[in-house]
Amino acid sequence: MSRDDALRAKWVGRFAALPAPARDALRGALLDLRAEALDRAEYCWRKHKAPMAAYWKAVGVYAGHMARSLR
Repeated sequence: MSRDDALRAKWVGRFAALPAPARDALRGALLDLRAEALDRAEYCWRKHKAPMAAYWKAVGVYAGHMARSLR
């Protein structure tokens, strides 16, 4: 088993151990964070603040990945 597979199995197990309402609430919060972060990234990009736009874009992507792992 590769290190990535071991890490994935560890976190899948931890997320699966959460009660369904807690998983749903966490997923909802992460999706809200994703939407807000992507809005901020767009705002920063329009204001010519590329480093902050990249930061917020990364936050949005990571939050989206985490939310998908809770499905």
